[in-house]
Amino acid sequence: MHIDDLNEDEDGKKGRRQAYLVRYLAQNHYISLEEIASRFSVTTQTARRDIMALERQGKVRRLHGGAVASIPLDPVVYRQRRIVNAERKEAIGKRVAELLPDNASIFIDTGTTCEAVARALVARKGLRVVTYSLRVATTLSEATDFTIAVPGGFVRQVDAGVFSQNSPEFISAFKFDYVIISVSGIDDEGDIGDDDYAEVAAVRAAMQQAGRVILAIDSSKFGRRALVRLGSVREADMIVTDAKPADNLLQILEQSRTELHLAEALTGNVGQG
Repeated sequence: MHIDDLNEDEDGKKGRRQAYLVRYLAQNHYISLEEIASRFSVTTQTARRDIMALERQGKVRRLHGGAVASIPLDPVVYRQRRIVNAERKEAIGKRVAELLPDNASIFIDTGTTCEAVARALVARKGLRVVTYSLRVATTLSEATDFTIAVPGGFVRQVDAGVFSQNSPEFISAFKFDYVIISVSGIDDEGDIGDDDYAEVAAVRAAMQQAGRVILAIDSSKFGRRALVRLGSVREADMIVTDAKPADNLLQILEQSRTELHLAEALTGNVGQG
C-alpha cells in the first residue's frame, strides 16, 4: 500500500470518528476522553486531539476530562432578545447596580440582561470584576477604571462569551462579594438552568465562590424549563426582576428567604415584596 493511501485511510478514520462524536454529543451532551478512547480503540491523546479539532470548528467545547456539545445561539434570536423587554432589562440592571456597594468584588454572567447590568454599573466606583462576557468587559473597561479579569478561550461570536475547558478553574481562583447571574428559565419547581452545559459549569464555579448571589432575570423567564440544570432558585440571595412570579414560586422564595426586588421599567421606582 502506498504511503498516501495510508494517510488517506487514517484521515478517513479520523473524519468518521469526529463525525460520530458530534452526533453522540448532540444526543448525550457529554463524553469523557476515556470513553472516546475505549469506543474507538485510540489513545486518550488522540481523543484529546479530536476534541481540540472539533472545538476549533465550533462544534464542541472542551471541559476537564472530556467535551460537551456546543449549542450555538441563533444570532437572530439573540438580536431579538436585545429588543424584547429591553426597557425592563435596563430597569433590572439599574436596580442591581443600586444594590451593590462601591469597591466590591463581583462576577457577572453573560447575556443581554447582564449586559444591561454592566451599563448601569458604570455609576459605581472601585469594582473588581470577573466575567466571561467580552461585551460586559468592554462596556466597563471603556467607561470605568475597574479592575477587570476575563478567562482565555474561544469567543462565541453571537454574544462574545469566552469559553474553554479551564474557565471554571479560572473563575474558582477568585472570591466574590456578589455573583450576578441570569438564566434561561426558572421552572415551577424552582430549578434554574440554561441551555449550554459549559456556560452552566462556569456560572456554577462562580456561585461556589460567592458571598451573595443575585439572580437578574426578566419575568418572561418564569415557568420556563431550561436544558441544563444550574441549581435551585433557593441558592439565590436576591432576585431582581420586573414583575412578581406565580404564587408557587413566591412561596419557594419566602421559604428560602430569598429577597425579591421589583424594578419598575417606566418610572424607575422600585418596590420590594
